[in-house]
Amino acid sequence: MPTETDRGGLARFNAEADRSTRSMLGRIRVERGIGRMVVLLALAFACFAILKPAIFLNPLNLQNLMVASPEIGILAVAMAFAMMTGGIDLSLVSIANLTAVTVSTVYTAVASGDPAQAEAWAPLILLLGLGVGLLGGAINGFLISTVGIAPILATLATMQIYNGIAIVWTGGKTLYGAPEALAAVGKSTIAGIPALFLVFLAVALLVGVLLARTPFGRRTMLQGANAVAARYSGISSGSVLTGTYLLTGLLGACAGLVFLARNPTASADYGSSYVLLVIVIAVLGGTNPMGGYATVTGVVLATLVLQVVQSGFTALRLSAYEYAIAQGVILIAVMVFDQVRLRRRRRSSPATQTSILATVAAEAPAQDAPR
Repeated sequence: MPTETDRGGLARFNAEADRSTRSMLGRIRVERGIGRMVVLLALAFACFAILKPAIFLNPLNLQNLMVASPEIGILAVAMAFAMMTGGIDLSLVSIANLTAVTVSTVYTAVASGDPAQAEAWAPLILLLGLGVGLLGGAINGFLISTVGIAPILATLATMQIYNGIAIVWTGGKTLYGAPEALAAVGKSTIAGIPALFLVFLAVALLVGVLLARTPFGRRTMLQGANAVAARYSGISSGSVLTGTYLLTGLLGACAGLVFLARNPTASADYGSSYVLLVIVIAVLGGTNPMGGYATVTGVVLATLVLQVVQSGFTALRLSAYEYAIAQGVILIAVMVFDQVRLRRRRRSSPATQTSILATVAAEAPAQDAPR
């Protein structure tokens, strides 16, 4: 019969093997999302710099590239977070547009009577915009976590609803007007870097820390990796999903404020092509579409890759349709590469796991070895 010493040795052995396996899988996942994006970014940048150096390397073009990245990037980070739970949020762009419409409408209404008062109330108006995003995310979370509707269907329905509200609200017209402080952020630079790009990096950093360093982030990853295991671990699926879609709604609202900062106009159909684009970016960045893990750094790099490609295509005077083809080609190429690597890893995994266990067993103290 096993003694207390035997059981303690077995526990330490299992814990060490688990840590080793998790470390190996973590390196694989980081490499999957980040390594390939670094290579693609370097190749894309070098390619267009060689083909059209005078246009592509122009400082104004590089600044424009960084100014265009934040709104796409923030939406892609939000999409990656939703996909990590095994779901998706198709309403992100609609939430962003509804936020922009709300802020623009309230600001111009107040400014028509007293411009100074409108500027004084700007922080409250911006908070109202963020509240719209939280409300949209809360509705999504309720439909998915409480009612039990599949995420793709729930967010498809709310996308239509939010779009409809914005169209009825604006009458299908473009609205003009935004707080001057917000517009100033959109025009300002810090050490030659657009302030909006720094905002994007700050948002990505905060989401990355939330994902990797907090209990909520770990529960979210486990929920996406194995919902059954998460339930048996005492994790409330409802609270995780609700929190996830609250966060994606908030990020969608942040993207809406970036819309206004970059161009102080709002419309119900702005960025209609962004939904598919941010899904492509999230997957390219290393997000598992089936849930379980995502790399925010990979998503940031994937955003930059596609923005570099778009900027390069503009420099070469290629059309938006050709850019859409390039997006699809890049996505398929990366997915094929992933599948090849996955099949190779599956063939070699038995030997790899055996070697890990053998290494752990060899390092374990002799008195703690299982008998």
